[in-house]
Amino acid sequence: MEDEDKKATGCCLFVLYNSCFRRHPVPVSPLNPISPSAVSKGSIHNSNARRPIPNQTSAVFPYSKPPTADQTKLTPPGGISRPGNGGISSELDSMIYDYQRTKGSSTLVRASSGNFMLYGNLGNLRAPGAVTPNRNILEYLPKTAKEMEKARGGGKVEASSSICRALSRRLDPEELKEMGNEEYKNGRYAEAVAFYERAILIDPEKASYRSNKAAALMGLGLLLDAVEDCREAIRIDPYYFRAHQRLANLYLRLGEPERAAKHYKLAKNEASYDDISHAKDIQVFICKCSEARKSRNWNILLKESQSAISAGADSSPQIFAYQAEALLMLRKLEDAEESMIDAPKFETASSTKFFGAQSNAYYLSVRAQVDMAEGKFENAVSLAQMAAQIDPGSREIAAVARKARSVASARSMGNNLFKASKFSEASLAYGNGLKHDPQNAILLSNRAACLSKLGEWQKAIEDCNAALILRPKYSKARLRRADCNAKMERWEASVEDYEVLVLEMSGDKTVIKALQEAKEHLKRKSVEGILEAANGSEVRHLTNKDQFHGVVKSPGEYEGKILLSIAGNGELSA
Repeated sequence: MEDEDKKATGCCLFVLYNSCFRRHPVPVSPLNPISPSAVSKGSIHNSNARRPIPNQTSAVFPYSKPPTADQTKLTPPGGISRPGNGGISSELDSMIYDYQRTKGSSTLVRASSGNFMLYGNLGNLRAPGAVTPNRNILEYLPKTAKEMEKARGGGKVEASSSICRALSRRLDPEELKEMGNEEYKNGRYAEAVAFYERAILIDPEKASYRSNKAAALMGLGLLLDAVEDCREAIRIDPYYFRAHQRLANLYLRLGEPERAAKHYKLAKNEASYDDISHAKDIQVFICKCSEARKSRNWNILLKESQSAISAGADSSPQIFAYQAEALLMLRKLEDAEESMIDAPKFETASSTKFFGAQSNAYYLSVRAQVDMAEGKFENAVSLAQMAAQIDPGSREIAAVARKARSVASARSMGNNLFKASKFSEASLAYGNGLKHDPQNAILLSNRAACLSKLGEWQKAIEDCNAALILRPKYSKARLRRADCNAKMERWEASVEDYEVLVLEMSGDKTVIKALQEAKEHLKRKSVEGILEAANGSEVRHLTNKDQFHGVVKSPGEYEGKILLSIAGNGELSA
Protein backbone atom coordinates (compact mmCIF):
# COMPACT_ATOMS: atom_id res chain seq x y z
CA MET A 1 0.00 0.00 0.00
CA GLU A 2 2.85 2.34 0.83
CA ASP A 3 4.48 1.65 -2.55
CA GLU A 4 1.19 2.33 -4.33
CA ASP A 5 0.92 5.71 -2.56
CA LYS A 6 4.42 6.61 -3.75
CA LYS A 7 3.52 5.65 -7.30
CA ALA A 8 0.34 7.71 -7.16
CA THR A 9 2.27 10.70 -5.85
CA GLY A 10 4.83 10.32 -8.62
CA CYS A 11 2.12 10.24 -11.27
CA CYS A 12 0.44 13.33 -9.84
CA LEU A 13 3.74 15.18 -9.83
CA PHE A 14 4.33 14.13 -13.43
CA VAL A 15 0.90 15.41 -14.47
CA LEU A 16 1.50 18.69 -12.59
CA TYR A 17 4.98 19.08 -14.08
CA ASN A 18 3.81 18.20 -17.61
CA SER A 19 0.78 20.51 -17.50
CA CYS A 20 2.80 23.51 -16.29
CA PHE A 21 6.00 23.18 -18.24
CA ARG A 22 5.40 21.26 -21.43
CA ARG A 23 4.79 23.13 -24.69
CA HIS A 24 1.49 23.06 -26.64
CA PRO A 25 0.66 21.71 -29.11
CA VAL A 26 2.69 18.51 -29.02
CA PRO A 27 5.07 18.52 -31.99
CA VAL A 28 4.74 15.76 -34.55
CA SER A 29 7.91 13.89 -35.41
CA PRO A 30 9.08 10.37 -36.26
CA LEU A 31 9.84 9.85 -32.56
CA ASN A 32 6.57 11.37 -31.37
CA PRO A 33 3.83 10.61 -33.94
CA ILE A 34 0.95 12.03 -31.89
CA SER A 35 -1.01 14.72 -33.69
CA PRO A 36 -2.84 17.63 -32.04
CA SER A 37 -6.15 16.16 -33.19
CA ALA A 38 -5.37 12.96 -31.31
CA VAL A 39 -4.80 14.97 -28.16
CA SER A 40 -8.16 16.69 -28.52
CA LYS A 41 -9.93 13.32 -28.89
CA GLY A 42 -8.28 11.90 -25.78
CA SER A 43 -6.45 9.19 -27.69
CA ILE A 44 -3.17 10.02 -26.04
CA HIS A 45 -3.98 7.46 -23.34
CA ASN A 46 -4.38 4.67 -25.90
CA SER A 47 -2.47 1.58 -24.83
CA ASN A 48 -1.09 1.30 -28.37
CA ALA A 49 0.69 4.64 -28.09
CA ARG A 50 4.39 4.35 -28.72
CA ARG A 51 6.60 4.13 -25.62
CA PRO A 52 10.23 5.15 -25.25
CA ILE A 53 12.72 2.52 -26.38
CA PRO A 54 15.98 2.00 -24.50
CA ASN A 55 19.05 3.73 -25.99
CA GLN A 56 16.82 5.72 -28.35
CA THR A 57 17.87 9.31 -28.94
CA SER A 58 15.28 11.80 -27.73
CA ALA A 59 13.90 14.34 -30.20
CA VAL A 60 14.90 17.89 -29.29
CA PHE A 61 12.87 20.65 -30.86
CA PRO A 62 14.44 24.14 -31.08
CA TYR A 63 12.81 26.84 -29.04
CA SER A 64 10.95 29.20 -31.35
CA LYS A 65 10.06 32.86 -31.04
CA PRO A 66 6.67 33.57 -29.34
CA PRO A 67 3.85 34.44 -31.76
CA THR A 68 2.90 37.97 -32.68
CA ALA A 69 -0.19 39.75 -31.40
CA ASP A 70 -2.17 38.69 -34.47
CA GLN A 71 -1.20 35.07 -34.03
CA THR A 72 -2.31 35.02 -30.38
CA LYS A 73 -5.87 35.69 -31.48
CA LEU A 74 -6.09 32.35 -33.30
CA THR A 75 -7.25 29.19 -31.52
CA PRO A 76 -6.96 25.85 -33.32
CA PRO A 77 -9.82 23.33 -33.50
CA GLY A 78 -10.15 21.16 -30.46
CA GLY A 79 -9.69 23.97 -27.96
CA ILE A 80 -5.92 23.57 -27.54
CA SER A 81 -4.45 26.96 -26.59
CA ARG A 82 -1.27 28.05 -28.35
CA PRO A 83 1.66 29.90 -26.76
CA GLY A 84 0.87 33.55 -26.18
CA ASN A 85 -2.83 32.92 -25.51
CA GLY A 86 -2.66 34.21 -21.95
CA GLY A 87 -1.96 31.02 -19.97
CA ILE A 88 0.81 30.71 -17.41
CA SER A 89 2.66 28.23 -19.62
CA SER A 90 2.67 30.60 -22.59
CA GLU A 91 3.76 33.48 -20.36
CA LEU A 92 6.70 31.46 -19.07
CA ASP A 93 7.54 30.58 -22.68
CA SER A 94 7.60 34.24 -23.60
CA MET A 95 9.75 35.33 -20.68
CA ILE A 96 12.26 32.51 -21.22
CA TYR A 97 12.50 33.52 -24.86
CA ASP A 98 13.22 37.12 -23.86
CA TYR A 99 15.82 35.98 -21.36
CA GLN A 100 17.54 33.78 -23.96
CA ARG A 101 17.53 36.54 -26.57
CA THR A 102 19.00 39.20 -24.25
CA LYS A 103 21.68 36.81 -23.01
CA GLY A 104 22.55 35.67 -26.54
CA SER A 105 21.73 32.03 -25.84
CA SER A 106 19.23 29.69 -27.45
CA THR A 107 20.35 26.40 -25.94
CA LEU A 108 17.61 26.07 -23.29
CA VAL A 109 14.74 23.86 -24.48
CA ARG A 110 11.37 23.48 -22.79
CA ALA A 111 10.74 19.89 -21.64
CA SER A 112 7.91 18.08 -23.44
CA SER A 113 6.79 14.55 -24.14
CA GLY A 114 8.84 14.65 -27.30
CA ASN A 115 12.20 15.63 -25.86
CA PHE A 116 12.78 13.86 -22.54
CA MET A 117 13.03 10.24 -21.36
CA LEU A 118 10.83 8.98 -18.58
CA TYR A 119 12.35 7.98 -15.24
CA GLY A 120 11.55 4.61 -13.71
CA ASN A 121 9.89 5.91 -10.54
CA LEU A 122 6.77 7.17 -12.40
CA GLY A 123 4.56 4.16 -11.69
CA ASN A 124 3.31 2.18 -14.68
CA LEU A 125 5.09 4.56 -17.13
CA ARG A 126 8.40 2.78 -16.54
CA ALA A 127 10.33 2.43 -19.80
CA PRO A 128 11.45 -1.13 -20.61
CA GLY A 129 15.05 -1.61 -19.52
CA ALA A 130 15.29 1.79 -17.84
CA VAL A 131 17.50 2.09 -14.77
CA THR A 132 15.61 3.66 -11.89
CA PRO A 133 17.68 6.43 -10.30
CA ASN A 134 17.53 6.87 -6.57
CA ARG A 135 16.08 10.36 -6.87
CA ASN A 136 12.77 12.08 -6.42
CA ILE A 137 11.03 13.94 -9.26
CA LEU A 138 10.98 17.08 -7.06
CA GLU A 139 14.71 17.39 -7.67
CA TYR A 140 13.99 18.17 -11.30
CA LEU A 141 11.38 20.86 -10.70
CA PRO A 142 12.51 24.55 -10.72
CA LYS A 143 13.89 25.67 -7.36
CA THR A 144 12.70 28.77 -5.53
CA ALA A 145 15.07 31.61 -4.71
CA LYS A 146 15.31 30.46 -1.09
CA GLU A 147 16.20 26.90 -2.16
CA MET A 148 18.87 28.23 -4.51
CA GLU A 149 20.32 30.40 -1.74
CA LYS A 150 20.32 27.48 0.67
CA ALA A 151 22.01 25.22 -1.89
CA ARG A 152 24.80 27.77 -2.24
CA GLY A 153 25.43 27.93 1.45
CA GLY A 154 23.51 31.09 2.12
CA GLY A 155 25.28 33.00 -0.67
CA LYS A 156 23.63 35.71 -2.74
CA VAL A 157 21.50 34.46 -5.59
CA GLU A 158 23.21 35.60 -8.81
CA ALA A 159 20.21 35.18 -11.13
CA SER A 160 18.80 38.39 -12.54
CA SER A 161 16.12 39.63 -10.13
CA SER A 162 13.94 40.91 -12.94
CA ILE A 163 13.99 37.58 -14.78
CA CYS A 164 13.25 35.68 -11.57
CA ARG A 165 10.30 37.95 -10.89
CA ALA A 166 9.06 37.45 -14.43
CA LEU A 167 9.21 33.66 -14.11
CA SER A 168 7.70 33.50 -10.65
CA ARG A 169 4.33 35.17 -11.29
CA ARG A 170 2.05 36.58 -13.95
CA LEU A 171 3.07 40.09 -15.08
CA ASP A 172 0.91 42.81 -16.55
CA PRO A 173 2.41 45.22 -19.13
CA GLU A 174 2.92 47.98 -16.56
CA GLU A 175 5.15 45.71 -14.50
CA LEU A 176 7.12 44.83 -17.63
CA LYS A 177 7.51 48.53 -18.39
CA GLU A 178 8.85 49.19 -14.90
CA MET A 179 11.34 46.34 -15.31
CA GLY A 180 12.40 47.86 -18.63
CA ASN A 181 12.85 51.25 -16.94
CA GLU A 182 15.06 49.64 -14.33
CA GLU A 183 17.27 48.07 -17.01
CA TYR A 184 17.40 51.39 -18.89
CA LYS A 185 18.58 53.27 -15.78
CA ASN A 186 21.37 50.71 -15.36
CA GLY A 187 22.51 51.19 -18.95
CA ARG A 188 21.34 47.77 -20.15
CA TYR A 189 19.50 49.05 -23.20
CA ALA A 190 19.10 45.73 -25.04
CA GLU A 191 17.45 44.15 -21.99
CA ALA A 192 15.21 47.21 -21.63
CA VAL A 193 14.10 46.90 -25.26
CA ALA A 194 13.17 43.23 -24.64
CA PHE A 195 10.89 44.14 -21.72
CA TYR A 196 9.27 47.04 -23.60
CA GLU A 197 8.62 44.78 -26.59
CA ARG A 198 6.92 42.21 -24.33
CA ALA A 199 4.73 44.97 -22.87
CA ILE A 200 3.85 46.16 -26.40
CA LEU A 201 2.90 42.62 -27.42
CA ILE A 202 0.44 42.43 -24.54
CA ASP A 203 -0.91 45.98 -24.96
CA PRO A 204 0.07 47.38 -28.38
CA GLU A 205 -2.04 50.54 -28.00
CA LYS A 206 -0.07 52.11 -25.12
CA ALA A 207 2.00 55.09 -26.31
CA SER A 208 4.38 55.15 -23.33
CA TYR A 209 5.70 51.66 -24.12
CA ARG A 210 6.66 52.78 -27.64
CA SER A 211 8.22 56.01 -26.39
CA ASN A 212 10.28 54.22 -23.74
CA LYS A 213 11.44 51.67 -26.28
CA ALA A 214 12.56 54.54 -28.53
CA ALA A 215 14.69 55.92 -25.68
CA ALA A 216 16.37 52.52 -25.24
CA LEU A 217 16.98 52.24 -28.99
CA MET A 218 18.64 55.66 -28.92
CA GLY A 219 20.97 54.29 -26.26
CA LEU A 220 21.88 51.47 -28.66
CA GLY A 221 22.50 53.95 -31.51
CA LEU A 222 19.53 52.64 -33.53
CA LEU A 223 18.20 56.09 -34.31
CA LEU A 224 16.06 55.27 -37.36
CA ASP A 225 14.32 52.47 -35.45
CA ALA A 226 13.76 54.87 -32.57
CA VAL A 227 12.11 57.34 -34.96
CA GLU A 228 9.63 54.67 -36.04
CA ASP A 229 8.65 53.90 -32.44
CA CYS A 230 8.23 57.60 -31.62
CA ARG A 231 6.01 58.06 -34.66
CA GLU A 232 3.93 55.07 -33.60
CA ALA A 233 3.60 56.47 -30.07
CA ILE A 234 2.34 59.78 -31.51
CA ARG A 235 -0.09 57.94 -33.77
CA ILE A 236 -1.54 56.19 -30.73
CA ASP A 237 -1.65 59.38 -28.66
CA PRO A 238 -1.15 62.62 -30.62
CA TYR A 239 -1.00 64.55 -27.33
CA TYR A 240 1.76 62.49 -25.77
CA PHE A 241 4.22 65.37 -25.37
CA ARG A 242 7.19 63.25 -24.23
CA ALA A 243 7.10 61.32 -27.51
CA HIS A 244 7.09 64.61 -29.48
CA GLN A 245 10.11 65.82 -27.53
CA ARG A 246 12.04 62.60 -28.12
CA LEU A 247 11.18 62.61 -31.81
CA ALA A 248 12.38 66.23 -32.06
CA ASN A 249 15.71 65.30 -30.46
CA LEU A 250 16.10 62.47 -32.96
CA TYR A 251 15.36 64.73 -35.93
CA LEU A 252 17.90 67.23 -34.65
CA ARG A 253 20.66 64.62 -34.42
CA LEU A 254 19.78 63.27 -37.86
CA GLY A 255 20.17 66.70 -39.47
CA GLU A 256 16.45 67.44 -39.91
CA PRO A 257 16.08 70.72 -37.93
CA GLU A 258 12.81 71.80 -39.59
CA ARG A 259 11.06 68.63 -38.45
CA ALA A 260 12.70 68.99 -35.05
CA ALA A 261 11.34 72.52 -34.59
CA LYS A 262 7.84 71.35 -35.50
CA HIS A 263 7.81 68.62 -32.85
CA TYR A 264 9.42 70.85 -30.22
CA LYS A 265 6.40 73.12 -30.64
CA LEU A 266 4.03 70.15 -30.32
CA ALA A 267 5.87 68.95 -27.19
CA LYS A 268 4.46 71.93 -25.22
CA ASN A 269 5.93 71.92 -21.71
CA GLU A 270 8.36 69.08 -22.50
CA ALA A 271 10.42 71.48 -24.69
CA SER A 272 11.55 75.07 -24.29
CA TYR A 273 12.05 78.07 -26.54
CA ASP A 274 15.81 77.40 -26.42
CA ASP A 275 15.22 74.01 -28.06
CA ILE A 276 13.38 75.63 -30.96
CA SER A 277 16.07 78.30 -31.27
CA HIS A 278 18.77 75.62 -31.30
CA ALA A 279 17.04 73.81 -34.16
CA LYS A 280 16.89 77.06 -36.15
CA ASP A 281 20.63 77.62 -35.61
CA ILE A 282 21.43 74.20 -37.06
CA GLN A 283 19.14 74.96 -40.00
CA VAL A 284 21.25 78.07 -40.72
CA PHE A 285 24.48 76.02 -40.68
CA ILE A 286 23.02 73.48 -43.13
CA CYS A 287 21.83 76.20 -45.52
CA LYS A 288 25.30 77.73 -45.51
CA CYS A 289 26.78 74.31 -46.29
CA SER A 290 24.54 73.95 -49.32
CA GLU A 291 25.44 77.43 -50.60
CA ALA A 292 29.18 76.89 -50.06
CA ARG A 293 29.10 73.60 -51.97
CA LYS A 294 27.31 75.19 -54.92
CA SER A 295 29.96 77.92 -55.08
CA ARG A 296 32.73 75.32 -54.48
CA ASN A 297 34.02 77.31 -51.51
CA TRP A 298 35.53 74.34 -49.72
CA ASN A 299 36.90 76.23 -46.72
CA ILE A 300 33.47 77.66 -45.89
CA LEU A 301 31.88 74.25 -46.46
CA LEU A 302 34.32 72.66 -44.02
CA LYS A 303 33.72 75.34 -41.40
CA GLU A 304 29.90 75.26 -41.57
CA SER A 305 29.67 71.45 -41.63
CA GLN A 306 31.87 71.22 -38.54
CA SER A 307 29.69 73.84 -36.84
CA ALA A 308 26.54 71.86 -37.60
CA ILE A 309 28.03 68.66 -36.19
CA SER A 310 29.26 70.43 -33.04
CA ALA A 311 25.83 72.01 -32.55
CA GLY A 312 24.13 68.62 -32.32
CA ALA A 313 23.61 67.21 -35.83
CA ASP A 314 26.08 64.43 -35.00
CA SER A 315 24.25 61.63 -36.80
CA SER A 316 23.52 63.20 -40.18
CA PRO A 317 25.16 61.32 -43.09
CA GLN A 318 24.75 64.30 -45.40
CA ILE A 319 26.56 66.74 -43.10
CA PHE A 320 29.44 64.30 -42.63
CA ALA A 321 29.55 63.95 -46.41
CA TYR A 322 29.84 67.74 -46.71
CA GLN A 323 32.79 67.69 -44.33
CA ALA A 324 34.54 64.78 -46.05
CA GLU A 325 34.10 66.26 -49.53
CA ALA A 326 35.56 69.58 -48.39
CA LEU A 327 38.59 67.81 -46.92
CA LEU A 328 39.06 65.84 -50.15
CA MET A 329 39.04 69.00 -52.24
CA LEU A 330 41.47 70.66 -49.84
CA ARG A 331 43.80 67.64 -50.31
CA LYS A 332 43.49 66.51 -46.69
CA LEU A 333 42.87 62.90 -47.54
CA GLU A 334 43.67 61.40 -44.16
CA ASP A 335 41.29 63.83 -42.43
CA ALA A 336 38.59 62.92 -44.97
CA GLU A 337 39.06 59.25 -44.11
CA GLU A 338 38.67 60.02 -40.40
CA SER A 339 35.50 61.95 -41.13
CA MET A 340 33.96 58.96 -42.91
CA ILE A 341 34.96 56.67 -40.05
CA ASP A 342 33.07 58.92 -37.62
CA ALA A 343 30.04 59.20 -39.90
CA PRO A 344 26.88 57.26 -38.92
CA LYS A 345 26.29 53.93 -40.65
CA PHE A 346 22.70 53.17 -41.62
CA GLU A 347 21.26 50.40 -43.75
CA THR A 348 21.00 51.68 -47.33
CA ALA A 349 17.28 51.06 -47.87
CA SER A 350 16.31 52.60 -44.51
CA SER A 351 18.57 55.57 -45.07
CA THR A 352 17.14 56.20 -48.54
CA LYS A 353 13.60 55.98 -47.18
CA PHE A 354 14.28 58.44 -44.35
CA PHE A 355 16.67 60.98 -45.93
CA GLY A 356 15.55 60.68 -49.55
CA ALA A 357 17.22 59.32 -52.68
CA GLN A 358 19.27 62.42 -53.54
CA SER A 359 20.69 62.86 -50.05
CA ASN A 360 21.68 59.21 -49.60
CA ALA A 361 23.10 58.95 -53.12
CA TYR A 362 25.28 62.00 -52.45
CA TYR A 363 26.55 60.46 -49.21
CA LEU A 364 27.40 57.17 -50.96
CA SER A 365 29.22 58.99 -53.79
CA VAL A 366 31.41 60.86 -51.29
CA ARG A 367 32.18 57.59 -49.52
CA ALA A 368 33.19 56.14 -52.88
CA GLN A 369 35.61 59.03 -53.49
CA VAL A 370 37.16 58.65 -50.03
CA ASP A 371 37.59 54.89 -50.54
CA MET A 372 39.21 55.56 -53.91
CA ALA A 373 41.69 57.96 -52.31
CA GLU A 374 42.39 55.35 -49.63
CA GLY A 375 43.10 52.65 -52.24
CA LYS A 376 39.89 50.63 -51.72
CA PHE A 377 39.08 50.67 -55.42
CA GLU A 378 36.66 47.74 -55.60
CA ASN A 379 34.62 49.07 -52.71
CA ALA A 380 34.62 52.52 -54.30
CA VAL A 381 33.20 51.12 -57.54
CA SER A 382 30.47 49.26 -55.62
CA LEU A 383 29.42 52.36 -53.65
CA ALA A 384 29.48 54.63 -56.71
CA GLN A 385 27.32 52.23 -58.71
CA MET A 386 24.89 51.94 -55.81
CA ALA A 387 24.64 55.72 -55.64
CA ALA A 388 23.97 55.91 -59.39
CA GLN A 389 21.17 53.35 -59.04
CA ILE A 390 19.54 55.27 -56.17
CA ASP A 391 19.67 58.59 -58.05
CA PRO A 392 19.94 57.72 -61.76
CA GLY A 393 19.14 61.28 -62.86
CA SER A 394 22.22 62.87 -61.26
CA ARG A 395 24.99 63.65 -63.77
CA GLU A 396 27.42 64.39 -60.95
CA ILE A 397 26.98 60.97 -59.36
CA ALA A 398 27.17 59.26 -62.76
CA ALA A 399 30.51 61.00 -63.34
CA VAL A 400 31.81 59.72 -59.99
CA ALA A 401 30.80 56.17 -60.98
CA ARG A 402 32.64 56.42 -64.32
CA LYS A 403 35.72 57.82 -62.60
CA ALA A 404 35.75 55.01 -60.03
CA ARG A 405 35.52 52.35 -62.75
CA SER A 406 38.32 53.94 -64.84
CA VAL A 407 40.73 54.36 -61.91
CA ALA A 408 40.06 50.85 -60.58
CA SER A 409 40.64 49.36 -64.06
CA ALA A 410 43.92 51.26 -64.52
CA ARG A 411 45.21 50.22 -61.14
CA SER A 412 44.33 46.55 -61.76
CA MET A 413 46.05 46.58 -65.15
CA GLY A 414 49.14 48.27 -63.71
CA ASN A 415 49.40 45.74 -60.90
CA ASN A 416 49.24 42.82 -63.33
CA LEU A 417 51.93 44.35 -65.57
CA PHE A 418 54.17 45.08 -62.59
CA LYS A 419 53.91 41.45 -61.41
CA ALA A 420 54.95 40.40 -64.92
CA SER A 421 58.04 42.67 -64.61
CA LYS A 422 56.74 44.90 -67.42
CA PHE A 423 57.63 48.07 -65.53
CA SER A 424 57.43 50.50 -68.43
CA GLU A 425 53.94 49.33 -69.43
CA ALA A 426 52.85 49.31 -65.78
CA SER A 427 54.03 52.90 -65.41
CA LEU A 428 51.90 53.92 -68.38
CA ALA A 429 48.86 52.11 -66.96
CA TYR A 430 49.15 53.92 -63.64
CA GLY A 431 49.58 57.15 -65.58
CA ASN A 432 46.29 56.54 -67.39
CA GLY A 433 44.57 56.18 -64.01
CA LEU A 434 46.12 59.46 -62.86
CA LYS A 435 44.53 61.22 -65.83
CA HIS A 436 41.14 60.46 -64.28
CA ASP A 437 42.27 61.11 -60.68
CA PRO A 438 45.46 63.25 -60.56
CA GLN A 439 45.39 63.42 -56.75
CA ASN A 440 45.42 59.67 -56.12
CA ALA A 441 48.35 58.98 -53.80
CA ILE A 442 48.14 55.21 -54.35
CA LEU A 443 48.63 55.49 -58.11
CA LEU A 444 51.45 58.01 -57.65
CA SER A 445 53.29 55.69 -55.29
CA ASN A 446 52.77 52.69 -57.58
CA ARG A 447 54.13 54.61 -60.57
CA ALA A 448 57.13 55.62 -58.45
CA ALA A 449 57.83 51.93 -57.84
CA CYS A 450 57.88 51.33 -61.61
CA LEU A 451 60.19 54.31 -62.25
CA SER A 452 62.54 53.12 -59.52
CA LYS A 453 62.78 49.71 -61.21
CA LEU A 454 63.58 51.50 -64.48
CA GLY A 455 66.38 53.52 -62.80
CA GLU A 456 64.53 56.83 -63.13
CA TRP A 457 65.05 57.69 -59.47
CA GLN A 458 64.51 61.44 -59.70
CA LYS A 459 61.08 61.01 -61.34
CA ALA A 460 60.23 58.38 -58.75
CA ILE A 461 61.14 60.81 -55.96
CA GLU A 462 58.88 63.46 -57.50
CA ASP A 463 55.91 61.05 -57.52
CA CYS A 464 56.65 60.11 -53.91
CA ASN A 465 56.78 63.79 -52.95
CA ALA A 466 53.35 64.35 -54.50
CA ALA A 467 51.91 61.29 -52.74
CA LEU A 468 53.27 62.38 -49.35
CA ILE A 469 51.81 65.87 -49.74
CA LEU A 470 48.41 64.24 -50.12
CA ARG A 471 48.97 61.62 -47.42
CA PRO A 472 51.81 62.55 -45.03
CA LYS A 473 51.58 59.20 -43.20
CA TYR A 474 51.80 57.07 -46.35
CA SER A 475 54.69 54.79 -45.33
CA LYS A 476 55.08 53.04 -48.70
CA ALA A 477 55.71 56.30 -50.51
CA ARG A 478 58.21 57.42 -47.86
CA LEU A 479 60.04 54.10 -48.00
CA ARG A 480 60.36 54.31 -51.78
CA ARG A 481 61.62 57.87 -51.56
CA ALA A 482 64.22 56.88 -48.96
CA ASP A 483 65.39 54.03 -51.19
CA CYS A 484 65.64 56.26 -54.28
CA ASN A 485 67.60 58.90 -52.34
CA ALA A 486 69.97 56.20 -51.13
CA LYS A 487 70.55 55.01 -54.69
CA MET A 488 71.33 58.58 -55.68
CA GLU A 489 73.66 58.79 -52.62
CA ARG A 490 71.60 61.53 -51.03
CA TRP A 491 72.29 60.09 -47.62
CA GLU A 492 71.07 62.97 -45.51
CA ALA A 493 67.58 62.90 -47.11
CA SER A 494 67.56 59.10 -46.92
CA VAL A 495 68.44 59.10 -43.22
CA GLU A 496 65.71 61.64 -42.52
CA ASP A 497 63.04 59.43 -44.14
CA TYR A 498 64.31 56.24 -42.50
CA GLU A 499 64.22 57.86 -39.06
CA VAL A 500 60.52 58.67 -39.58
CA LEU A 501 59.87 55.15 -40.84
CA VAL A 502 61.51 53.58 -37.76
CA LEU A 503 58.84 55.33 -35.68
CA GLU A 504 55.97 54.51 -38.04
CA MET A 505 57.03 50.90 -38.65
CA SER A 506 58.24 50.01 -35.18
CA GLY A 507 60.23 46.78 -35.03
CA ASP A 508 60.78 46.46 -38.80
CA LYS A 509 64.31 45.01 -39.03
CA THR A 510 64.71 45.91 -42.71
CA VAL A 511 64.08 49.58 -42.02
CA ILE A 512 66.41 49.58 -38.99
CA LYS A 513 69.21 48.01 -41.04
CA ALA A 514 68.67 50.46 -43.91
CA LEU A 515 68.88 53.37 -41.44
CA GLN A 516 72.17 52.10 -39.99
CA GLU A 517 73.69 51.70 -43.46
CA ALA A 518 72.54 55.16 -44.50
CA LYS A 519 74.10 56.68 -41.37
CA GLU A 520 77.43 54.96 -42.06
CA HIS A 521 77.45 56.28 -45.62
CA LEU A 522 76.61 59.75 -44.34
CA LYS A 523 79.59 59.72 -41.93
CA ARG A 524 81.96 58.55 -44.63
CA LYS A 525 80.71 61.29 -46.90
CA SER A 526 81.33 63.81 -44.12
CA VAL A 527 84.94 62.62 -43.74
CA GLU A 528 85.50 62.76 -47.47
CA GLY A 529 84.29 66.34 -47.44
CA ILE A 530 86.84 67.21 -44.80
CA LEU A 531 89.61 65.63 -46.84
CA GLU A 532 88.60 67.60 -49.92
CA ALA A 533 88.69 70.79 -47.86
CA ALA A 534 92.25 70.02 -46.72
CA ASN A 535 93.63 70.90 -50.18
CA GLY A 536 96.74 68.75 -49.89
CA SER A 537 97.36 69.12 -46.17
CA GLU A 538 99.16 66.27 -44.47
CA VAL A 539 96.85 63.63 -43.03
CA ARG A 540 97.84 61.77 -39.86
CA HIS A 541 95.98 58.67 -38.67
CA LEU A 542 95.60 58.06 -34.97
CA THR A 543 95.18 54.33 -34.38
CA ASN A 544 95.75 54.01 -30.63
CA LYS A 545 95.50 55.88 -27.34
CA ASP A 546 99.22 56.68 -27.14
CA GLN A 547 99.09 58.65 -30.38
CA PHE A 548 96.03 60.50 -29.11
CA HIS A 549 97.80 61.41 -25.84
CA GLY A 550 100.78 62.64 -27.87
CA VAL A 551 98.54 65.10 -29.69
CA VAL A 552 97.21 66.35 -26.35
CA LYS A 553 100.73 66.87 -24.93
CA SER A 554 102.24 68.48 -28.05
CA PRO A 555 99.46 70.16 -30.04
CA GLY A 556 101.85 72.43 -31.88
CA GLU A 557 103.52 69.52 -33.59
CA TYR A 558 100.25 68.66 -35.39
CA GLU A 559 99.23 72.19 -36.34
CA GLY A 560 97.83 72.46 -39.92
CA LYS A 561 97.40 68.71 -40.24
CA ILE A 562 94.22 66.64 -40.64
CA LEU A 563 93.79 64.06 -37.90
CA LEU A 564 91.71 60.95 -38.51
CA SER A 565 90.97 58.59 -35.64
CA ILE A 566 89.35 55.15 -35.54
CA ALA A 567 87.12 54.66 -32.51
CA GLY A 568 86.78 51.39 -30.60
CA ASN A 569 83.63 50.46 -32.52
CA GLY A 570 85.42 50.83 -35.84
CA GLU A 571 83.78 54.14 -36.80
CA LEU A 572 85.91 56.77 -38.54
CA SER A 573 85.88 60.37 -37.30
CA ALA A 574 87.85 63.53 -38.06
